Amino acid sequence: MTTPFGRSLVASLLVILFLAVALTAGWTWLTLNYDYSDGERAGYVQKFSRKGWVCKTWEGELALVNLPGAMPEIFHFTVRDDAVARRIQGAIGKRVALTYEQHIGVPTSCFGDTQYFVVDVRVVD
Repeated sequence: MTTPFGRSLVASLLVILFLAVALTAGWTWLTLNYDYSDGERAGYVQKFSRKGWVCKTWEGELALVNLPGAMPEIFHFTVRDDAVARRIQGAIGKRVALTYEQHIGVPTSCFGDTQYFVVDVRVVD
């Protein structure tokens, strides 16, 4: 036997749950489709791997060498496109320029471990 109060409580909880899911999906779409900044970094890819327990993403490190003999700065990046990932794999060991977009506020690491998503790669040498 259910009461009208019980039905309205369940309906209210379902509406709240639906709104939470819709807001999260909307926020995720917004943060992945609009970038905060974009740019290009050049260096040598020193690490590039596909990792993750549930959501597999391509993660990499680019060694930015400014002066010979100086310690390189490391630029951590994520690649979402498999075609771009294959091009990076083919360019390992060569000096490359990575074109990236910075997405701030992505609500989960399922899309990548970093804010920097590489969208293109070209060999510089």
